[in-house]
Amino acid sequence: MPKADHLQGSLEILILKVLRRGPNNGYAISTCIEQASDEVLRVEEGSLYPALHRMTENGLLKAEWRISESGRRARFYELTGKGRKRLEEEEKRWRSVTAAVAKVLRTV
Repeated sequence: MPKADHLQGSLEILILKVLRRGPNNGYAISTCIEQASDEVLRVEEGSLYPALHRMTENGLLKAEWRISESGRRARFYELTGKGRKRLEEEEKRWRSVTAAVAKVLRTV
């Protein structure tokens, strides 16, 4: 299966889900998504960082500069209360949509 460069519509929920574990930097978020998807999903920098910026501007995340495990300065992102609420809503919506698709695949 080809790797998805643009996770249209699902990137936000994937980022929120990863950050539910705790604050992390962009590289670690991307790596976590890739590893959790068994390398099927690949998040390119050109998609990830604009999404993180947009989500921060929308109050879903807060960001601060810290030193990463590698000793480099990196921007770390963390869920806000609004971000946690959005994650709950999006997970419900995602489950509903995937259940509907599964139903169509079984019956058509």
